[in-house]
Amino acid sequence: MRSRLPSLLTVLSGLTAGLAAGPIATPAHAQAPGGPPPKVTVAKPVVRQIVEQDQYTGRFDPIDYVEVRARVTGYLEKINFTDGQTVKKGDLLFVIDRRPYKAALEQAQAALASAKARQSFSQTDLERAQTLSRSGNISEQVTDQRRQASQTAQADVDSAQAALNNAQLNYDFSEVKAPINGRISRRLVTEGNIVSADQTMLTTIVSLDPIYFSFTVDEKSFLKYQNSLGIGMGQTQQGKGVPILIALSGEAKPSRKGTLDFVDNRVDTATGTILLRATVPNADLFIKPGLFGIVSMPATKPSQGIMLPDEAVAANQDKRIVYIVGPDNVIQQKDVVLGPKVDGYRVIQSGLKGDETVVVNGLSRVRAGAKVAPDTIELPPSKT
Repeated sequence: MRSRLPSLLTVLSGLTAGLAAGPIATPAHAQAPGGPPPKVTVAKPVVRQIVEQDQYTGRFDPIDYVEVRARVTGYLEKINFTDGQTVKKGDLLFVIDRRPYKAALEQAQAALASAKARQSFSQTDLERAQTLSRSGNISEQVTDQRRQASQTAQADVDSAQAALNNAQLNYDFSEVKAPINGRISRRLVTEGNIVSADQTMLTTIVSLDPIYFSFTVDEKSFLKYQNSLGIGMGQTQQGKGVPILIALSGEAKPSRKGTLDFVDNRVDTATGTILLRATVPNADLFIKPGLFGIVSMPATKPSQGIMLPDEAVAANQDKRIVYIVGPDNVIQQKDVVLGPKVDGYRVIQSGLKGDETVVVNGLSRVRAGAKVAPDTIELPPSKT
């Protein structure tokens, strides 16, 4: 062990001397003196009119949602649909035993007929009394009594008619029909069970086309949209909705178009956000209520934008930089401020004018003040 100690000291002394001499250049940045300049790919930024987009996560909701409940009490006699089918408004869904309600309806019809007969007799009696009263053959008191009897008989007719209307309603309610167009859920009660009026839920129906997409935005973003797009100032409630795009879960690009047509009337003080809602066509019924999606909505009005691919942007601590090819193919470093992505490119909000020649490939081989051998290409208007 003691014989190896001098050798270890010798190795450590050599390493210390090497570190004191300075850092070792990495192969990526090493360039032999007098060697050829590194080759890089350069291009002009894409300059065209753009609309910056912001993205939010939201959820699809049905425009109409109905809990179908029994409106009369009785035994469930028949179910007239298949679970999950599409129904139209007015389609017969359930039949509750109608016999008690039919009997009550017929009884009310008979009561009305009896009341009408009494009213007809009392009216004739009144007319006879009025004729005799003009000739003085009957007293005014008797005439008043017969007038009262006629009025009472008419009231009995009105009461019997109201009872008949109520019996007719109950008889009609024994057939449960779809109140809206949409897709029905599964049956929650099977045939033979007793259902209670206004309590027993039989199934649910949701509308599917069109469908709502709801999401929330923070207060700062909302104020930006209100200033630039005018949302929340009445436009969304006047048919001047903002067009939006929605990507479903797992989609790389938005596949659905919609219109922002509602902004809530207050900011939620607990979360500092406000609810926005769009209406989305769903003619193929592919979208189901409850699904999540990512909405892309315009954040600004159309403006002239300067854009570069993400691989053309480098990082320098907390700054973002790009490399510009200047006179004599000498690299210059520019600090830039980045914006959102539009059509696959990164928006450069400040730092470039748009006419510069920017290194878009080979950033690891360049440094400020060094010469390069540029290979010029033209970027397409859209990268997506």
